[in-house]
Amino acid sequence: MGHLSGGKEQAYRALAERLSRFPVGVVINDTLMEILKLLYTEKEAEAGSKFPIKPRPLEKIKELTGMEERKLVPLLDAMAEKGLVVDIPRKGTTYFMLSPVVVGFFEYSLMRTGNSRIKELCSLYEEYFQDQLVARETFGSETKMFRALVYEHYIPELVQTEVLDYEKAEAVIRNSGGGGLSICACRHKASHLGEPCRFPMEDICTSLGKPAEWLLRHNFARKASVDDLLRNLERSYSLGLVLTCDNVINEPAYICHCCGCCCGPLKAITEHGVLGGQPSSFIPSIDPEKCLGCETCVDLCHIGALKAPAQEEPILDREICIGCGVCAAGCPVEALKMVRRDNIITPPENKMAQLVNIALERNRF
Repeated sequence: MGHLSGGKEQAYRALAERLSRFPVGVVINDTLMEILKLLYTEKEAEAGSKFPIKPRPLEKIKELTGMEERKLVPLLDAMAEKGLVVDIPRKGTTYFMLSPVVVGFFEYSLMRTGNSRIKELCSLYEEYFQDQLVARETFGSETKMFRALVYEHYIPELVQTEVLDYEKAEAVIRNSGGGGLSICACRHKASHLGEPCRFPMEDICTSLGKPAEWLLRHNFARKASVDDLLRNLERSYSLGLVLTCDNVINEPAYICHCCGCCCGPLKAITEHGVLGGQPSSFIPSIDPEKCLGCETCVDLCHIGALKAPAQEEPILDREICIGCGVCAAGCPVEALKMVRRDNIITPPENKMAQLVNIALERNRF
């Protein structure tokens, strides 16, 4: 770790401790401290360490930080431009919230190109998220931040009428009224580590609703209509990408178009044995009379949930299968269909309920 004076070190340590108090917090280690030093100035770290958990108006932030408004406002503006603070217009004023790591400044810091220290930052992110403790902190709660969306066209017609809107990617997009498209932070990171992904990196990460408005305002995304987002969705279907979204029923903030080689929640499964997101309400069912044993589904699965014994139909690991439907979409003889799971977990009603659940599970209230 680089040398810092006691005052500077204390500011970054206080910021790390503040980040650890989010429902999904952080593991404080040397790597995290180096990430914070790359992203925050000392003044930003000092101010960020004093933020409350909930969004608060400028007057409250002034009180907590002890800063004059003429100095605080440009500092907050600079932090918002870097994605370190979320500024929320509300009732004629602006509320401010410190960005967590995920979903937060990890994604925002990689949604743009041109950062002169981007390679160093990506190396640090890779080292940090490779830590088993970090994987469990980020993805290990009972209530998940992410959930899988099924490829709905591979659900039998008799079941189609039972599929709820929040389970359908197309319905989520249509109900949002449009949003934004951004660089995939995970693939951007991989591109700077000498491991460029074969899947699209730009104009793919989908943001919806008010979160999209914030990303657009700060140039982290480009504006996209419902039709734009549906075309992006169709491309992901054709590429066999896993669709994940905000694990809430109402007004999800994003849809991710994920691959097993780069995506954090999927790598949590394959590299750390941690279920990185809530599975969809569906699971593949294999018709042994149709199955050719070609192993296409095995090759397509991003998390290795399908295994292929010699000259037999594939075996599904139901414990890790997230019910995305990529295998069913790729089967050349339609031997797989997505059917309802026996046990279905209903997502939290909204973002507040999701975060409250996670905080209660981790005794962080």
